[in-house]
Amino acid sequence: MHTDPLLNNLVTAVIVINHDLKLCYANSAAEQLLGIGSHRLTEHSLGDCYQELSVDTQLLMSAIEQHQGLTVNSANITTLDGNAHILDITLSPIEADNGHPQGLLELRQVDQQRRIHQQLTLDAQQQAAQYLVRNLAHEIKNPLGGLRGAAQLLARELKDDEQREFTDLIIEQADRLRNLVDRLLGPQKPTQHSMHNIHEVIQKVLKLVQVTLPTNIHLIQDYDPSIPDIEMDQEQLQQAVLNIVQNAIQALATGGEIRIKTRTQHQITIGTLRHKLVLALSIIDNGPGIKPELMDTLFYPMVTGREHGSGLGLSIAHNFARLHGGRIDCASVPGQTEFTILLPVKG
Repeated sequence: MHTDPLLNNLVTAVIVINHDLKLCYANSAAEQLLGIGSHRLTEHSLGDCYQELSVDTQLLMSAIEQHQGLTVNSANITTLDGNAHILDITLSPIEADNGHPQGLLELRQVDQQRRIHQQLTLDAQQQAAQYLVRNLAHEIKNPLGGLRGAAQLLARELKDDEQREFTDLIIEQADRLRNLVDRLLGPQKPTQHSMHNIHEVIQKVLKLVQVTLPTNIHLIQDYDPSIPDIEMDQEQLQQAVLNIVQNAIQALATGGEIRIKTRTQHQITIGTLRHKLVLALSIIDNGPGIKPELMDTLFYPMVTGREHGSGLGLSIAHNFARLHGGRIDCASVPGQTEFTILLPVKG
């Protein structure tokens, strides 16, 4: 039985290294983790494949030479593309066909497991919040409709234009509240999906934002043109991307840059389902970052870090991603905030 197809379907990154730490083999998950193709990986030593690793490479070399196993929990790695991960590392000694010692490295991303747990928790909490909002909506909209109708009847009886201004104000505010409730509810079921290219969606968003884009903010487009079309509700995804891009623009009050990047990722778990291939659409800004105390509730409705924000943009974006079987991840430090929309690509 050929082992390559089996190893390439693992979520765990698997790497074979010799006693000099030169890579002899890397599976698909290892390519994904390090951001380097397997052909290039096997041309380099392990130390050339990342920026930083909290494990001394001398420790790995000694373990291979002495045919000893090694386990390191919660090791920090920064890959060449600047992404930081937390890994559980296991080294198992093996022997090559020529008899020389080698090591089988298993790199399991603990941060991804935490992200999956956070997503499941967020989904459960959002469903509870949506249930509460739906019940409140019925309690609000019924008397609101009566209030609006009474104001309309009163307006017909009034002869004084100045007095009618007050009834017009009541009607206007009743409509505003009704629209707010409708936005809070949002769509709860998947709509009709058809095949579209994600870059078409992004370009429509950029046309919308460039009309009012401040001159001190620069948009950078970094696309993978090989990404296939996916099933989507084009309007919903356009709104989701627009909400995140607008948040990034508002975060760059003193100027900066927004990078919109598309890539594919392999063997990604979304909710309880594992997908062989997903589309990763990242919106990255170099603004001040998100306050740490907001991170856990970032996608809740009515939660905002801006003085005049509605707190609905990210909640709506998250709901639209969920209705497409996807999720939104966020990582933020001062100087870089990255929102990534992950959407399954059906083979």
